Amino acid sequence: MKFKMQDKQNQLIERISIKHLIVGIDIAQQFHVARAVNFRGIVIGDPLTFENNEDGFARLIQWINRLKALKGLDTTIVGMEPTGHYWVNLSKWLYERNIEVVTVNPHLVKKNKENRDNTQSKSDKKDALVIADMVKNGYYSFIRPSSEIFEKLRVLMSNRDMTVKRLVSAVNQINRWVDIVFPELRQVFKDVKGKGAIATLRLFPTPLEISSMKPQDIVNGWKTLMKRQAGLRKAKLLIELATHSVGTPQALDAYKLHLEQLLEEFDLATA
Repeated sequence: MKFKMQDKQNQLIERISIKHLIVGIDIAQQFHVARAVNFRGIVIGDPLTFENNEDGFARLIQWINRLKALKGLDTTIVGMEPTGHYWVNLSKWLYERNIEVVTVNPHLVKKNKENRDNTQSKSDKKDALVIADMVKNGYYSFIRPSSEIFEKLRVLMSNRDMTVKRLVSAVNQINRWVDIVFPELRQVFKDVKGKGAIATLRLFPTPLEISSMKPQDIVNGWKTLMKRQAGLRKAKLLIELATHSVGTPQALDAYKLHLEQLLEEFDLATA
């Protein structure tokens, strides 16, 4: 296995020829920094700081072409850390212009900081140079461009994961709210996120409100939100439990506001 890994790295190193301009880019949210070296690791030109927009990307291309002309190079390979999502647009923009883009492991970038100046100091210019060195030494991975349908699926799956997390969080907080304000609600509705329990929390969430109501009023309220609703028996039990509830009687206005926000979050995630 070790020999196979060594063979793979040798192949990555051999891909870098004497005609290569090797560019390392330190990625950030607004400004990126680029450094360039040749196949031996000799620094070429001055650092370039460019904006994360089309004008900045165009400046990068001009800088690359100028260095290639200066040193008689004809091929470019650009390495960058896959930092968050800031690298995605730049990598696609370069790929569309037939410039090879590879990624380096951020963990290895941190470990290789001493290679240049024998210190663990950090700066954008130094990090860009470390990335270029790693590409030169074969410590990089290829980027496999995805089709539009695959990217659409990836975005939708990510969105679904986020929605599920928001739903779980909202349900957990609603359960916590019930435990504090009206714990007896579970004796009427076993599932707090069920239609009956949610309808009750929307219409008359606090024991104070329910204890002053009549059973038929509660049933009529349920009818406005549910096609099939609980009957008078559950309404009477709800009133009886509310009358002797051990839930907190304090700050009910604040608790009701909080519940409204939780139910909005629940509705959004459920939809």
